[in-house]
Amino acid sequence: MSEPIKILFLAAEAEPFIKIGGLADVAGSLPLALRALSAKAAGGTKLDVRLVLPLHRTLRAEARTLSPVVELSVYRRGGALPVQVFERFQGGMPVYFISGEPLTSAPSVYSTDSIADRDKYTFFSLAVLEMIRSLDWQPDIIHANDWHTALALYALHSRRTDPKLSRMRTLLTVHNLPYMGNDGQDVLAAYGLIPLNDDAVTMPEWARNQPLPLGLWAADAIVPVSPTYGREILTPEFGCGLEIFLKTRLDDITGILNGLDCESWNPETDLVLAKRFSVDLLPLRRVNRTALQRNLGLDEKPVPLLAMIGRIDRQKGIDIAFETLRQMEDLDWQFVILGSGDPVLENAARSLQDFFPDRVRTVLRYDSELSRRIYAGADMFLMPSRYEPCGLAQMIAMRYGCVPVVHATGGLKDTVREGRTGFLFQEASSASMLEALRRAFDIFGDPERWQHFQRNGMTEDFSWSRSARQYAMLYQSLTARTDGGET
Repeated sequence: MSEPIKILFLAAEAEPFIKIGGLADVAGSLPLALRALSAKAAGGTKLDVRLVLPLHRTLRAEARTLSPVVELSVYRRGGALPVQVFERFQGGMPVYFISGEPLTSAPSVYSTDSIADRDKYTFFSLAVLEMIRSLDWQPDIIHANDWHTALALYALHSRRTDPKLSRMRTLLTVHNLPYMGNDGQDVLAAYGLIPLNDDAVTMPEWARNQPLPLGLWAADAIVPVSPTYGREILTPEFGCGLEIFLKTRLDDITGILNGLDCESWNPETDLVLAKRFSVDLLPLRRVNRTALQRNLGLDEKPVPLLAMIGRIDRQKGIDIAFETLRQMEDLDWQFVILGSGDPVLENAARSLQDFFPDRVRTVLRYDSELSRRIYAGADMFLMPSRYEPCGLAQMIAMRYGCVPVVHATGGLKDTVREGRTGFLFQEASSASMLEALRRAFDIFGDPERWQHFQRNGMTEDFSWSRSARQYAMLYQSLTARTDGGET
């Protein structure tokens, strides 16, 4: 049997250790799904996947459960910074934690101080390479995620003469292109890294010292988190000024949808629901709808109950949704929004409730249990995002029988099927969204047709095993390469 492909997965956060955003869901689920896929691959390609994370200050208590692995150092202007590497196992998978002063002195995982963030994630990225040089286990592929770990790939590219690093291939998953890490020339210089100075590369001058563009340049493979987003970033509208450069990497770009933790998001086993249900027991879902209306103080009547959950931000099209709802006064509906974010849009949400006191409920906080009850009780889930690289909320909504009405962009376009599992509108505008909602309302009035949409959505395969199979194929193609190209 051939040796397994060894993959080191780099991330700033991962469930169950630390969660701030959606990256934690990916980093907590995909490596384990890859290992599970490998375990089932009788006679096929085996994958030895391991995860490495920063030991953030908020994780210091976790250190009591960690085993020390090695001590080393990373050079920063003025001297060497000590690095400690620890290890523990999660679901049988080795998870490494890197500690050092730039990480332990930072008060949070992400901060508003962009210089401090660049310093600690540059330190982390370089410490990962030093860890690799010190371990007996040598990865075949380094899989980085977003700008926080992109510099590991850039630094590796300049160290190809090191025999311990020379044959590793690299992959960078792009979860959100606009977040590039900002101008980092001073931090790069402090760690002995220089901006990209290859005049043959069509990289904008402003991007040549930003972490994410440097990682994109160095990566052997680039993975946007949905096929449609992979095409969108090649356009001026979504490419953030990198579209010309990204077109030169077209052959190396593969869009792969993120998956969903289907064990956690399961209406058959979800203990916070008023009534658990399944696709075969769909009528039981009505109990959750009534319970949600009662909990929110809404009339318990059979009108379309619309919902939004998540970050209240312009990117999410919150303003488009509010404008659309104000144009729907002639229709009968109810609406709940749960989340927090932009203070201006939070005030707009309050104003919407004031305008429709009998129809709208605004809950401006993070509430995990209420979010599950909303998914299980609402009829339609609204996502008018101006752009959405992947999106998980629409997948969760479908799994819970809540039919999505979404802007046809990014992962929303790839996961919601018009006329089968949901409704799509082509423009990020209230006029386009209103037309889609009117279509949805018409079908909602026919219970048999509406349940057809619900059942189709609940039986879609959004599992991580699907995504893992695509990543495994990409890993195989990367390891088949030689310095001269494909074997």
